[in-house]
Amino acid sequence: MKRNLLLFFRDKTSVFFSLLSVLIIIGLYLLFLGDVMKSSLEGTEGAGILIDSWLMAGVIAVAPVTTALGAMGSMVEDKKLKIYKDFSASPIKRSRLAGGYILSSFTISLIMTIITLIFAELYMVMNGGEWLSWTALVKVLGIIILYDFSSVFVIYYAVSFFESTNSFSTASTIVGTLIGFLTGIYIPIGSLPEVVQAIVKIFPPSHAAMLLRGVMMKPAEQSVFAGAPETVVEDFRLSMGSLFEVGDFTIQWWQSILYLLVIGILFFLLSLWKMSRKSS
Repeated sequence: MKRNLLLFFRDKTSVFFSLLSVLIIIGLYLLFLGDVMKSSLEGTEGAGILIDSWLMAGVIAVAPVTTALGAMGSMVEDKKLKIYKDFSASPIKRSRLAGGYILSSFTISLIMTIITLIFAELYMVMNGGEWLSWTALVKVLGIIILYDFSSVFVIYYAVSFFESTNSFSTASTIVGTLIGFLTGIYIPIGSLPEVVQAIVKIFPPSHAAMLLRGVMMKPAEQSVFAGAPETVVEDFRLSMGSLFEVGDFTIQWWQSILYLLVIGILFFLLSLWKMSRKSS
């Protein structure tokens, strides 16, 4: 774990590219996406803060996936350079080797996501917003930790199939491109076709984004929609992806948390199964 952490943070290029998707999203938002989003609420007091909160929650939801993926690059590099065989020939158990990759990736992802959260908070405060309350901050950190747990096992299992850095780089580029769409950042979920919406609602990061938006947007929502009918608020949440609906069923926050937990445990078990097959 220590080795992998040092390899990642010593390579400034890896650190930069692991956050590239986040930087691209913020850049696009500052250039034109922000104006497009805010135009639908033009003239409404607090609209800018509400949309900023929506975007930053989505950015935080992107960071764990891209940073964990970047951290797992050391595993692919070890396979390419045959270092993995050196480890396998040593007294180190396969489970400890895999645990080193997983724990280092989890730690890197958590650190980089918290840095993203700090940046998001500073951005919103500088644009007229307020700091998250301690209660909201604890909720956000809890979501991030659970989401990191889920993401790391999914990514570890997927990356374990890669044998070359070229294929891994291609896959990382595809994931970095798609995640902005699948978390409803480039285009709000409510504006997507129903088939695409169904795919988005299966995608675990979109549930994390929904949970984060529910917490981070709440203060601005109370200001913008003060006195508005509940149906208006619900329609806005469904459109912006801070609330999911499947048919006539509304997905509750605890169901999304349970879904992320189940996905994490499922891929943890799949990773164990794959390791046992290799060792046999």
